[in-house]
Amino acid sequence: MKKEIQILDVVALLEDMLERGLVTGQVGTVVEILDEGIFEVEFCDNNGHAYEILALREDQLLTLHYSPVAA
Repeated sequence: MKKEIQILDVVALLEDMLERGLVTGQVGTVVEILDEGIFEVEFCDNNGHAYEILALREDQLLTLHYSPVAA
């Protein structure tokens, strides 16, 4: 069962976006739901400074999980 992406979910990018300085696997946080299946994602460095914020489609993202999900 696939969980819908929510605000503050941690996500990974599923494709390179070299023109934006992003590569597959880059980790960001969903900061806004713009439309159905469209999310504003903020990418930050280890110091918490945002270096890119952009709108991405759900199929460009993988939601990351830090604890087990119920069976």
